[in-house]
Amino acid sequence: MKRSTAFFINGGAGRVITSIPGFEKFREENPDDDFIIVCEGGTEFYKGHPDLDKRAYDIWHKNLFQDKIKQRNCVSPEPYRVWHYYNQEASLAQSFDIIFNNLEKPRSLPRPTLRLSRDEMLNGVITMNEVKQMTGKDKVAVIQPFGRGIEFRDGIFNDSTSRSIEYSNLVSLVQKLQKKGFATMIMAEMQIDFSGEKFDVPIPQPQGISLRQWSGLIKDADIFIGCDSVGQHIAYAVETPTVSVISSTYPVNISYPEEKTFKIIDLGERDRQYAPIRIAPDEHTDRMNDGLSAMSEKQEDDVIKAVQDLVKNFPKPETAKPKMAKLKGGEPQQQVCPVHGVAHEHGHMHHPQQMPMPNMVPQTPAAMAPSTPSQFGIGPSGGAKNLPPFMNPKQEVK
Repeated sequence: MKRSTAFFINGGAGRVITSIPGFEKFREENPDDDFIIVCEGGTEFYKGHPDLDKRAYDIWHKNLFQDKIKQRNCVSPEPYRVWHYYNQEASLAQSFDIIFNNLEKPRSLPRPTLRLSRDEMLNGVITMNEVKQMTGKDKVAVIQPFGRGIEFRDGIFNDSTSRSIEYSNLVSLVQKLQKKGFATMIMAEMQIDFSGEKFDVPIPQPQGISLRQWSGLIKDADIFIGCDSVGQHIAYAVETPTVSVISSTYPVNISYPEEKTFKIIDLGERDRQYAPIRIAPDEHTDRMNDGLSAMSEKQEDDVIKAVQDLVKNFPKPETAKPKMAKLKGGEPQQQVCPVHGVAHEHGHMHHPQQMPMPNMVPQTPAAMAPSTPSQFGIGPSGGAKNLPPFMNPKQEVK
C-alpha cells in the first residue's frame, strides 16, 4: 500500500502562505494521499482553510511522531533549491508546487486561500473607520517598511540583506502620503518613536497583535505598501492593492509582478546579484547588494504615484456593516482583558498564548492604556489626543 506524506514547512509566515496553492493542487491530484503538514513555523495561516486546517500540526503536538509521522513518508520542501527559482523562472508559490507535485516546470496558480474569521474582519473594519475618523483622512495605507533582517543599533535601522525600506525614505513617504490625503499605519515588530518628525497627523502602530489580526487590517486598508516580507503575501491573498518596494531580491521570485493590482518599484533591477539563500553562504553577494534599498526622491515619487493609480483603478468596495443593536440599561460591565489589563469596549478578550508575535517588542504597560473602541488601541472618537500611549508615540505635529 502506498504511504501518505508528511510535509515539513519551516521559515516565516510568507512561506506558509505561498505553500497553500501547491497543497491545494496536491490534494486535487493525489486524492488518496492522506497527507499532513508539520508546521515548524506555526499553523497560523492554515487555520480556517477548508482542507488544510485539519492537516496542519504544530511541531510540538503530543505524540505527533508516533501517531502521525511514523506511518508516512517525510518530505522537507525547500523552494529556494528549485532550479527554476534560483534562475528567476518561478515564484515561491510555484516552487512549492513544483516540489509537492513533481512538476517539470512552473504553472499558473490561484491566490492562496486565506479565510478570516468574522471577528478578524470586523476588527479590521472598525479599526480602519476609527483611523479615518482620528486622522481626518478618507483613505488608509498600511506600510510594512522592514524585513526580518532589520536591526536597530545606536539609533540606526540597518538591514544587512538590503530588503527593508530605509528609515529616511519611510519618513518622507509618510509625509508625502499624508499630503495626498492618506492616513498611514505602520506594520512593524519594533515601535518607532517619531518624535522630531513633523507629520500632519499621528501614525497608529498596533503592537502585540497576531498576523491574522494584521490580515484583517490589511484586508480593509485602501492600499498596502511593503518590502520583501510577509505583508505583501497577505495583501495578495486578501486582494488589497499593493506597492511592493523590492531591492536585493527578484520580484519574480518573491512578489507578484504579473498581478494587475500590484505595482513593483524595483530598486535593484540594474545592479543586484542573486543571493543563494538556503543553498550556500555568500558574503560577497550581500556586499554587492549593499545600499540597493535606498530610494531617490524620484523613486519615492514613483511610489506615491503608484499608490494613487492603484487606489483610483482598484477602489476597495464598501464593506457591509452589521446592523447595530442596543441593550436596555446600557452596556454591561465588562471583564478585564488578561493580556492588556483593560476592559475593551467591544468586549474582546485576548488570550496570552495568542500574543505577542515572535520577536515582538512588549507593548507599554497596560495600566497606561485607557479602554478604546477597537481591540488594537486606535483612539476613540475624541480624536488623536485621546490615543493611548502605546499607539501614539510622542510626535511633533505641524
